Amino acid sequence: MAVVINDAAQFADEAVKGFVLANHRYVRATQGGVLRSTKDTESHVAVVIGGGSGHYPAFGGMVGPGMAYGAVLGNVFASPSAHQVVSVCRKADQGRGIMLLFGNYAGDLLNFTRAGQILKEEGHDVRILPITDDIYSAPKNERIKRRGIAGDLAVIKIASAAASLGYDLDEVERVSRLANDRTNSIGVAFSGCTLPGADHPLFDVPQGKMAVGMGIHGEQGIDEVAAPSPDQLAELMTTGLLKESPDVEEAAKPRVVPIVNGLGSMKYEELFLLYSKIEKLLVKSGLEVLDPQVGEFCTSFDMCGVSLSLLWMNDELLDLWNVPADSPAFHQGVVSQEDLSTDNELYPQTESNDEETLCVEASEESHACALRLAEMMHTISYVMDEKVDNLGRIDSIAGDGDHGIGMQRGATAASTAAGNAVILGAGLRTTLNTAADAWEDKAGGTSGILWGMMLHAMAKHCDDTNPPTDADIVNGIVAAKNAVMEFGGASCGDKTMVDAIVPFADSLETEDGPLSATWRKAAQVSSAAAEATKDLLPRMGRARSHGKQALGVPDPGALSFSYIVSALTPYFEDRGMDDSEATTADGDLVRAS
Repeated sequence: MAVVINDAAQFADEAVKGFVLANHRYVRATQGGVLRSTKDTESHVAVVIGGGSGHYPAFGGMVGPGMAYGAVLGNVFASPSAHQVVSVCRKADQGRGIMLLFGNYAGDLLNFTRAGQILKEEGHDVRILPITDDIYSAPKNERIKRRGIAGDLAVIKIASAAASLGYDLDEVERVSRLANDRTNSIGVAFSGCTLPGADHPLFDVPQGKMAVGMGIHGEQGIDEVAAPSPDQLAELMTTGLLKESPDVEEAAKPRVVPIVNGLGSMKYEELFLLYSKIEKLLVKSGLEVLDPQVGEFCTSFDMCGVSLSLLWMNDELLDLWNVPADSPAFHQGVVSQEDLSTDNELYPQTESNDEETLCVEASEESHACALRLAEMMHTISYVMDEKVDNLGRIDSIAGDGDHGIGMQRGATAASTAAGNAVILGAGLRTTLNTAADAWEDKAGGTSGILWGMMLHAMAKHCDDTNPPTDADIVNGIVAAKNAVMEFGGASCGDKTMVDAIVPFADSLETEDGPLSATWRKAAQVSSAAAEATKDLLPRMGRARSHGKQALGVPDPGALSFSYIVSALTPYFEDRGMDDSEATTADGDLVRAS
């Protein structure tokens, strides 16, 4: 549990500020994360890494000469937004392309993929690789579905070394994928982790037990066994990884780099003790052990646990592994200072051109609608404040427990942004787009990008001149549904937010009558559909690997959607209602201003 904390919502931002101050030799702050404070004298492919905070040294601690050029840093256990990724990549690109590396989690995949699309549209050459080393999260024949854990280090080191040697983007991508294919990991935990500001862990491990196969975002283990002795633990981990060994024919004696990774609160002495058992088993299995790494490389905040990764070497990968590197958390050999420049003009301390000027030209009618929208955003923010703990509790059962916090951050940011836009005189479309950007940036994760996408889709059916008709609003909601399904890839029955969105949008589209009469029914249909997700097995998202553990609880994304559309019912039932108040789906009074 974090004890050095001011405001939980600001924890990650404050931690990043301190990290930069303590490591100014290596990194410089930029919008969305950090960049190298030095650059190579010759241009190279820019390796950009990233993910949520709470995993240090991943990801900021792996930025420096011979390592990544930049790291995108989201909130605790929440992927950075696509805007953050784009911002860091714009500054990191040296003209030879960008290699994006991140752990394979739903939110990261959506946000980094979207960022890649934006960057390509701007003319950047971008390659994307989700790291998939966690053997417990999917079977071997479905490696593409596996999570990324401490194997991140192996892939980041190989990709960064190739870039520093001048490999072109095609070659950097090739060796990155080779390293990913040859890296496998397994993790165990003896206790769960606690998010900053929370008073209980995301999951509990019973006394005398050990969770096997948990994720690094507080996801519960796939299996639970009696707490083993060090010998038994080493046997469990090495045996599991050796069964997953790739086909290696480059050497008579297969070579591996073992990475023993502490997950947050396991002491280094414990890690060393465990490694002594692991190396003995690896050698006994006929492997040549090279350059063992024992320490913290990818943590899960304060989780008491450990993971083991094996990088299976060939000659090329070994040469790349031995390339010198120097970063706050990982060092290899000695980096030549002659190859570095301290000219930081390429990496300014702050962004200067990322923020677009807000258009405030709007008709009085559209501005009045924008004011109404700001009130609705305030109501949404209020409802998320009320529901944050319940959503987090449900999400922790078969997810990572941060859905409530993410929704709260996003809704609060959207409410503030909408209010500020209205003060500047913005119309409906501008205000809605501004709120969408704020939600996406501050929420991060899956919910952030999907809610940002939905609001942007709805904005296309509004303008800054004319008030929207009922048809405009319905068409906007249908467009939001289509955007989420197309980009996220989920369908009804997958146990995601889509299970609540589709029946809501379909009901509005098919029911006859004015919106004032159809909204409540659609909201009720959505609420019933969200509740019914408790009987579904998850087929997408972080809960997918937990299978039956997710039965009996509804999907938190579907629930939060139903809470929101229910809370907005009064705004559509009576457009002439007193703007000072509305009621939530639970009948509670909500002050809209």
